[in-house]
Amino acid sequence: MYRLLLAAILWIGFNTNLTAFSTENAAPSFKGEFHSVTTSPGDGTYSLLRRYKLLYDNCNLQKFHEINNLSKDEALKADTEYKLPIMLYTYNGTSIRTTLKMDDLQKAIRIKVYNEEVRKAKLRSQNFIESKILWVPYSELHCGEKNKSTEITTPKIKIDDTVSSSSTSTDKTSTITPEETKPIETKTETKKVISKSSGKTMTIPLFGKKNEKVEIKSNELKNQVYYIVSGHGGPDPGARCTDCDEVLCEDEYAYDVSLRLARNLMEQGATVHVIIQDDDGIREDRILKCDTDEKCLGKLKIPRNQKLRLLQRVTAINDLYKVYEKRGITNQKTISIHIDSNSKNKKMDAYFCYYKNSKSGKKLANNMMDTFAAKYDMYQKDRGYKGRISARNFYVLKNTAAPAVLVELANIKNVNNQKRFIIPGNRQLLADWLYEGVSQVEL
Repeated sequence: MYRLLLAAILWIGFNTNLTAFSTENAAPSFKGEFHSVTTSPGDGTYSLLRRYKLLYDNCNLQKFHEINNLSKDEALKADTEYKLPIMLYTYNGTSIRTTLKMDDLQKAIRIKVYNEEVRKAKLRSQNFIESKILWVPYSELHCGEKNKSTEITTPKIKIDDTVSSSSTSTDKTSTITPEETKPIETKTETKKVISKSSGKTMTIPLFGKKNEKVEIKSNELKNQVYYIVSGHGGPDPGARCTDCDEVLCEDEYAYDVSLRLARNLMEQGATVHVIIQDDDGIREDRILKCDTDEKCLGKLKIPRNQKLRLLQRVTAINDLYKVYEKRGITNQKTISIHIDSNSKNKKMDAYFCYYKNSKSGKKLANNMMDTFAAKYDMYQKDRGYKGRISARNFYVLKNTAAPAVLVELANIKNVNNQKRFIIPGNRQLLADWLYEGVSQVEL
């Protein structure tokens, strides 16, 4: 299953209208040879490299001159074979990183995107999974990062840097409902999630100074892994209320609820990975300042391009999923937390989405919705609960290896809905209810 998902994520291809030598049909073994093409009348160095999307780094231009023994200003000849600064590798059928024997997730994503772009430009006739031939721009492996125009240039990650196992719970006796205005006492601040258990208490700097000590209250969720993904982040604030007294940004409130949920799960012995991280910690403010410094796994710059953003977080989850799967841990879940945007007059109850072909995702979404409905029946009997679940084709739901649910907590533009997430105590209550919904179901 993992390989099928990975294949879908790392899709790419190969063809050229410049009569390339037949690297695809012969299925030979490659380990860094340069791809060659035959020029057409009118081709010049810049036009050729531009066509193959290689001019983003001057290093590729220099290498083109070098491998073809050309002077800087020498013109290309028509109907002549030239080597391009595209290195060919035999794809190993598992991943780009294992093929190239590297750990850099961002570099692998750039290489994947490059292969996808040349496939769309009809410069390849097959994707690398079919042809077993991976195209790698020379600059990706042999030049510095500083010249790259891509937005996702970040450091290497190691799986162990992001794993945090633990457990904690919250006070489940509170009777404040997410529509009420009385705040609940909670906590504040943050840093990164990299911690080791020390007896009955763990230190998780990500939760902030006031909340970093996490008491392990039980082992109820031992051998369960949760991926908590707050929506948007970095250059993308998500939904916003710009005509409120203060600008409200979806990513800030979704993140605060995500941290609270993560802490609840850790208290009960779960292993939790907070995929999108900031340095704000759990906050007790009503207005959470909008910023752009969130990172994937606490260290990877979040790209502006939406497709790359989603690919980045899905890849991070799936890499971790495979590690735990090899350890025999099968109970893994992905929870993506969002706040919706609709007309000011539209009141919305929290609703839940799952991928249409995922029975586990549907089961999880149903349980989460039932939990919210039961809470409203308990605390606001006359109000009623109008939440729902729906099958959606969202990228994260479709492509994560761990069964996934996306929750929309409220309408960011509706004044009454805003109480649900502006009041710190209500954010904690949302996290408590989400905790009950995700933890009390076996997949």
